Parts: sequence; structure tokens; C-alpha cells
Amino acid sequence: MTISQRPASRRQVLAAAALLGPVGLLAGCNDGVPKTRTTPSPTPSPTPSPTPEPTWPLTGATGDIVDRPAMTVKIENSAAARPQTGLQEADVVWEEMVEGGITRFGAVYHSQLPETFGPVRSVRPMDPAIAAPYGGLMVFSGGQAPFVNALRDAGLQLFSHDLGSPGFSRTAERYAPHNLLGAPQVFLENADGDHKDSPPEQFAFAEAAGEATAVTEGDRARSIRCSFPSATPSWSWDAEAKVWLRSEGGADAVTTDAGRITAVNVVVLRVEIVTTSFVDPSGASVPETELSGSGDAIVAAGGRSLACQWSKDADADPLEMTFDGEPVALAPGNTWVELVPTSGGVTIE
Repeated sequence: MTISQRPASRRQVLAAAALLGPVGLLAGCNDGVPKTRTTPSPTPSPTPSPTPEPTWPLTGATGDIVDRPAMTVKIENSAAARPQTGLQEADVVWEEMVEGGITRFGAVYHSQLPETFGPVRSVRPMDPAIAAPYGGLMVFSGGQAPFVNALRDAGLQLFSHDLGSPGFSRTAERYAPHNLLGAPQVFLENADGDHKDSPPEQFAFAEAAGEATAVTEGDRARSIRCSFPSATPSWSWDAEAKVWLRSEGGADAVTTDAGRITAVNVVVLRVEIVTTSFVDPSGASVPETELSGSGDAIVAAGGRSLACQWSKDADADPLEMTFDGEPVALAPGNTWVELVPTSGGVTIE
């Protein structure tokens, strides 16, 4: 007996489609047109940030960085000591007041090394506060025992002509004591294992000169004049060379090997000067610059200057400068720090 089959009703078709779901419905209702499948676009990988170029810790300048210790050198600045040798190659130069109101330099070398530098002279009581943050080597020619011991206690390796250290020589072109030169390469070769590392960063630096805080926040400045009791160093802005040009008592300040002394940054700290119980060979009292504490400062870069604040807690701590509570960024390059007594004057035009 044959059983005949009747065509499925519309209700039966819809019920079957519901059971199969959307895929089954499409398969069952293919109208002959090929179906395309949409492939999602791949999510683009984020572009990696460029790796910052390495910079020299004491200048913020890029270049082929060499791992070697910083070297702080006491260099004379009396009239008989000028012109100095090798001073322009220093990353940082601190100008401090000594007996009689004249000044002396603490020159810090790291990114560049001249063949020689000098005249090398003796240390003073404020030198540990200047040199200790850099670590490394301290080069000088004698000094009173408490001052020398303080430098040693600060963790520096000492190279002194009076202690018989290698690397010193006298030139016949001047008379002693204004003729003692030092050879930085010899000092580096004699650095011990505890004093071979590069110094830590000291100042904050902008990535470019135009981004320095003095440039973005300061006022135009053509010249800076500092008044010590017996010295009047000044700086004038050279817009073409984009550096500050140093003068000494109204005359161009030059070196024997690199011409005019220039600086990318000039920092002026207003500091207190105290009279110590020590005297020099002439009987004059030895002054000390107080660098623990805080005070007013001026930072100049890019032909502009900015009034700000400085602070320094202990000898081993770096100098900090702030404007509106934020760190002041210097322009990449060398820096001169003028430790001007609060009793002296600073004129900016």
C-alpha cells in the first residue's frame, strides 16, 4: 500500500527555520547568490616611542657618552693667573669668593678634557659642598688640613701637588704659584676602583635650548653683571653664537687655548658669606660661602633671565632650582654658577 506525501505547509517551513536558526534559514533559503564573509581588519600595533638619545649628565647634551669620573679642579682667578688654560672645556664652573674679595673657580670636567688646565691652586672650606655631589676626583694644590680632610671625608679621591700626586707640572712662562698645570688624563689613569663611575645628573635640562625654563618663562636680558668685593665678572648675550660671553673687570675673559670664555647657561646664586677662624699665609681671614640652605637665584639662557629659588640640604646633595614650585630646566650645554654674596650686587639689563 502506497502512502502519498503532501507538500509541507508554510507554517511547517517557518517552524523548521526557527529550529535551525539564522544559518539554517540562509542555507535553506539560498537564492543562488554567493554569500561573502566579512573578515575583520587587524588592529594596528601601536607605534613604539623613540628611544631617547643618551646625554652627558652634567650638560644634558647628546653625543657618544664615555663612562669616566667627574674631576673637580681648583683654578686660580687672580690677575696674575689670567689667562687660564683649559677652562672653557669644563662642563660646570663655580665662581666663589676667597680672601680679599677676589674669586676662585671650581671647574668640573667630564664630557670634555683639555690637554692641561690651570693654574691649579688650593682648596677652601666651601669646596666639599661644591665637589661632593659629583663624586670622582678632586684636583688641587694644597690647602689647610681641615679643608683637605673635609674633601676626603666627602668621599672624593684627592690629587694634590702638595701630596706628591702625579700629573702636575710648572710652566716657565709664569712665576710660582701661578704656573702650576695639571694633566687630566694622568689623573684619570690613576683613579682607583671606587672612583671610576660617571657622576649623577645634577641640573635638570630641557631637550632643546628653546625649551629651557628661562627662555619660556623669563624676560629678555642682554647682560649680567656680578659684584664681588674685589671682582666684577659680567656676561653679555651673543645672539649669533647663542652663548653668553664672559668679561673680567670690563675686559674680555679669554683662555690660552680656546679664546673667549663662553657659557650656555649662567646661574647666579645669592649666598651668605661667613668669616671663619682660619687665616691664609698673609693673615687674611678665610671666608666661607654657605651652600646649605636656600635663597634667591637668577638663571639665564637663550638671551633671557628668570628669577627663581635655589636650595641645597647637605654637602652631598645636588643644587636644586625651582620656579613656581617646579624644577628649572637649563639649556643643554655648559653652565657657570656665580656665588654672589648677598652684600654684593647683580645687575641685569
